[in-house]
Order: sequence, then C-alpha cells, then structure tokens
Amino acid sequence: MKQDDCYTLKPHPKYGFLQVTPTPTAAEIDQFYANEFYSSEYKNFNNSSLEVQLIDKEFCEGTWSDQTRIIESQIGRPMAEIELLDVGCGWGQALSYFKQLGASCYGFDPAIEAVEYGVSQGLNVKHCGIESMNVFDNKRFDVVMLNNVLEHLADPVNVLTEIRNTVLKEEGLLIVTVPNDFNALQIAAQKLHELQEWWVSPPAHLNYFSRGSLQRLLTGCNFTNNLAVSSFPLEMFLLMGDNYVENRDIGKVCHQRRVQFELNLRKLGEEKTLLQFYQSLADANLGRQITCYAKAI
Repeated sequence: MKQDDCYTLKPHPKYGFLQVTPTPTAAEIDQFYANEFYSSEYKNFNNSSLEVQLIDKEFCEGTWSDQTRIIESQIGRPMAEIELLDVGCGWGQALSYFKQLGASCYGFDPAIEAVEYGVSQGLNVKHCGIESMNVFDNKRFDVVMLNNVLEHLADPVNVLTEIRNTVLKEEGLLIVTVPNDFNALQIAAQKLHELQEWWVSPPAHLNYFSRGSLQRLLTGCNFTNNLAVSSFPLEMFLLMGDNYVENRDIGKVCHQRRVQFELNLRKLGEEKTLLQFYQSLADANLGRQITCYAKAI
C-alpha cells in the first residue's frame, strides 16, 4: 500500500500489524520527538502539548481513575504498594496522578522539554530514547505503561520482549494503549468523505494496530491479555457529518462533546457503565484507541 514517495505499509510477517517500510533509524526517530513532537506545530494534531493536557485534566483523570481500579484488581495491592514505570511519559501528568495515590513512580521520555517540566514537578523522570528500556539500573516494576508509544517504535517486538524479560516483575502488569487504526468506522468515514488515510503519518507512527494484531503481539512476547478497553469512537462524528479531519475547529467541538459524554456519566455515578461500554467496543474492534491490560507469563 503506497502512502507517499518514501514509505509503504506492510503487515508484520508473524503478528499482522502494519509497519512502515523502510523503517527510520533510531536516531531519526529520537530527533523527531526531541525536535518536533512537542515543540512544533505537530503538537496541535496529537494533544501532546501541556496546555491541552491541563485543559483536559478532569477528563484524563477519569481514565486514570479507571486504570487505578484495574491495576489494583489485577495486581492485588493498593497503589501505595505499587512501583510503576511510564515509558514515554511526556509531561508526566499520569505519573503525577498515580504519585498522589502513593505509587512509587518512574518515567522517561525523549523530549527534554517535557522531562525538565516533570523534574520541576518533583517526578522521578529521565531524558532518553524509547528504544531501550534499561533506564533505571535494571530495576523491575509491578506495572509498566506504554500510552501511545508502541505505534512510534521501530521494533515493538524487541521492546516488549525486553520489558517482559528485564523490566516487568514476574506476574507484573503491562498496560499498552495504541490507536485502533483501519477499524470499520474509520474506513467507512474515509469512504463517506472521500478522504486520504489521515491516520497514516510516518515518521510519527511506524506501526498500525487492531485489537487482534495487538493481542497476537502481546501473546507472542509472553503476555496474557484478558482485558481490553476502547476509547470513544470519534469516527462516529464523521459518519454524522462532522468532518473534523478537514476542519480543526469542528474537531475541537467534537472532542468537547466526547469529553462531556464521559464527564456526565462519571458525575452520575455511571463509571461502571462507561467501562462496560468501552469493553464492548474493544470486543468489536471499534473505538479510536485500544488499551490492553496484559500479565507477564
């Protein structure tokens, strides 16, 4: 499948997720995140700016609250007894939330600006690339999080294998969130509006996952995945006529409607209903993102 003059997408021969070829070098990838991902216009497209994250703080904390309940259930201990590593921690907002709950938190990221901010907030974060996981002197963790990281890696198989073998404690919990690309609603919306595959964006995204291909990858790297949760299926707005791909202002409105949908359910005490809804979407391979909770085996 031809994407531009430089890249094509090909399925991974063993696990089936789509990969950009040729693969950019590790140096090129690190340079992109250090120089562009947070500090250029690119941040306007991916919600990576600190300003956006602070505006959406209440919305994000709802997701982290759900994750806290799942972590405590899966690990069998309260957050105050858990050591957690956030790979590609960005501005450290998730780490700050879990730290307030008593967790022992660590993180690293290739963007120096984001890491310096995290350090200023009292977080134990380091500046380094995301192709090697041995950042904290061979320390092992109860929980390792990769939130919108795996799609950016040149070799996700190697990284997950390293996490399993040298970073995660035995029976530890891996939490992986990736965009759910080429899903049925996304393809339908693309056809409806006669759009290009806007979600294909090398060199930023090098891998493209579905629920099935992510699960196969996790299984192949010696994880067992018993729980998957989607996020709101934003493509529904496109199918209702709101073309946020070609109009950023429409996109902002759609995002706020999605935020209000979740916040209203949470305020009404329907967190369980919301989680069940997103689990059902994951089972159908729908939703803009997929989060898999996988135990080391």
